[in-house]
Amino acid sequence: MENLGNQIFSSYQRNPDLFDEIFDKDGSVKDVYKTLFDLYGGHSIQDYVRLNEKAKSSFFNQGITFQVYGEKEAKEKIFPFDLFPRIIDTNEWDIIEQGSIQRSRALNLFLWDIYHDKKILKQGIVPLELISSSDNYLHQMIGVNPPGGIYNHISGIDVIKHTDGDYYVLEDNIRCPSGVSYVICNRTALKRALFGVFNHYQTHTVTNYAENLLDLLETTKPKGVDIPNTVVITPGMYNSAFYEHSYLAKTMGVELVEGRDLFVENDFVYMKTIQGPERVDVIYRRIDDQFIDPLEFRPDSALGVPGLFAAYKKGNVTLANAPGTGVADDKAVYTYMPEIIKYYLDEKPIIKNVHTYHCSRPDELKYVLEHIPELVIKPVDEAGGYGISIGNRLSKDEIEKVKKQISEAPRKYVAQPIMSLSVHPTYIDQNESFEQRHIDLRTFTVLGKDREFVLKGGLTRVALKKGNLIVNSSQGGGSKDTWVLKE
Repeated sequence: MENLGNQIFSSYQRNPDLFDEIFDKDGSVKDVYKTLFDLYGGHSIQDYVRLNEKAKSSFFNQGITFQVYGEKEAKEKIFPFDLFPRIIDTNEWDIIEQGSIQRSRALNLFLWDIYHDKKILKQGIVPLELISSSDNYLHQMIGVNPPGGIYNHISGIDVIKHTDGDYYVLEDNIRCPSGVSYVICNRTALKRALFGVFNHYQTHTVTNYAENLLDLLETTKPKGVDIPNTVVITPGMYNSAFYEHSYLAKTMGVELVEGRDLFVENDFVYMKTIQGPERVDVIYRRIDDQFIDPLEFRPDSALGVPGLFAAYKKGNVTLANAPGTGVADDKAVYTYMPEIIKYYLDEKPIIKNVHTYHCSRPDELKYVLEHIPELVIKPVDEAGGYGISIGNRLSKDEIEKVKKQISEAPRKYVAQPIMSLSVHPTYIDQNESFEQRHIDLRTFTVLGKDREFVLKGGLTRVALKKGNLIVNSSQGGGSKDTWVLKE
């Protein structure tokens, strides 16, 4: 067996200024990776190229794709996947898991409060103006009691490791967080290509997500329902995450529906079937708020169900996630997460926030405009990495353009220091070699009535372009299988 260092890693260049997940500062392999490092040593780079192609074929044959929306057209792409997995040991995972649960619980309590008593706003801990000016705050949700008291049934928390070795939360995603199907498919693809490596590690499964999701969603069923009927609603096959919608419906064993498959009668929701109408009790929705009901929101929406929101307000159907949750994953609200956690849970954040400047504050706006080359500028309500500007990559003209955008609409932007995400050896196709690439981790937390579940793995996303810090698939990113080790 040839040594991996002389084969796959022979051209790996390590930048000692970056936090490498596999190598210590002195260049030695970290203990948790040693076995994996040696196992991969049995393959030449040519073997690896072949295995990589096999994995890509597996993704293509399963239809694991996503849409990238450009200025002129949308393109469907195979989700890029790297065969060299990321490993997280038990102690580190405990921090990530508990931190994700803490944030999800606090966000749920925050949402209940701002749609009911508004105590945190009245006491000035979170500014009223911040919430009232959010496009995602739905006045229709004021006073509505979601079944089971849950708003953010599914939360996607994006976590990074900085050069100091500590974890930080980059952002919270609680509208329709996507990517969990890729977690499961990454594991399947890696097992098919390199099954032998799994015999050497005790790794938590990721294939139990769908059954846990269904189980916890059902705990938030409407009152008076014994055995709830659950469906997944999708905007349709042209949506960028349609593969995920169909995958989750199939693995949960529930129907995948579009708006036209449902109707409302006497404030109850029904599904059209060849046997006749069938009542629906829980809807895992992958349609944005404004499109779920043309009678209540956008009248031109052909994606939603007329009367659905009235049924929801009466407690006759559960919508997951609840309408109006987007106000809490506003990147401006993120700046108050330490205060939100303290207020509702009386705890310190388990995982730190990245220091964030909100441009609606005059002193912080002034600082941001003067220090753009040192900052990452983010729109507060965009997802998928769209609209982000990384200051040290901008030309003088681009900096001036960003300044103008911020100055014209300060409420719409936040800024953060440029965080150096940790790096992980990643196979780069065009160079046929392993190179350092920046990574993050999206964890998936599911809240049910009185219990929760965190998928022991999450989605490790990789910025495939050299030096790039934006990991989103829509911006050219890929992913890795994430192994959480058992004790």
